[in-house]
Amino acid sequence: MNIVNEHVAEPSANSDEQADVKENFGVRAYKQLKNDIIKGAFRPDEKLRMSALKDRYDLGIGPLREALSQLVAEHLVVAISQRGYRVAPMSLAELHDLYDARAQLEAMLLGLAIERGDDAWEADILAKSYQLSKVSVANTPHSLLEIWDARHSAFHTALVRGCRSPQLMKVRDGLFDKVQRYRHFWLKETVFSEQALDKKRQEHDALVEVTLSHRKKDAEQMMREHLMTPVPIITSVMRQQGIA
Repeated sequence: MNIVNEHVAEPSANSDEQADVKENFGVRAYKQLKNDIIKGAFRPDEKLRMSALKDRYDLGIGPLREALSQLVAEHLVVAISQRGYRVAPMSLAELHDLYDARAQLEAMLLGLAIERGDDAWEADILAKSYQLSKVSVANTPHSLLEIWDARHSAFHTALVRGCRSPQLMKVRDGLFDKVQRYRHFWLKETVFSEQALDKKRQEHDALVEVTLSHRKKDAEQMMREHLMTPVPIITSVMRQQGIA
């Protein structure tokens, strides 16, 4: 009797590893390209040539196309039929609409947080406010910008997290993402100006005071006004750069 030895192939780990690598390249392309668009490395309406993107990010066409498709969905990039991709345009109308929507939503969330927040919420506000107030010196202007922005975002998130609504916080995150390109203009004008930073510190201290005093209507009004203050600054920068 002949005994036939059959070799059953083991599932290859290589295919999974290759898939992981491909996914990592796609994520890397998305993060780097999005960051560059937000920070103005590419101008509004600028054509995104695949050959230039390959050289800039040292990535292949596959990950770059994946990243571009995701950024189209996020309205940061526009797909042009049979002609590739362009950076999405910017306008004063969109600036005002985004900032107004964000200010209205943030005020509503703060009002809910005042109604629903507990002692832990209040303690977190105080902690984040203290951390933000301590940002003054950094090794480089770039690191100062990054540190202040991260702590500023954490402070504002702490204020509204007491709303206890994961769904509303997701809406907030999406709106914040859309406003980032415009907001970066304001960041550069504010963080590198001691006078502007001092004004922001005063506004933040006032927000903390009315919030922890549970003065809901005052807090909501103050939040709306606070979040609209960047609009004139951004408008001026956009006009200077010929964007508006």
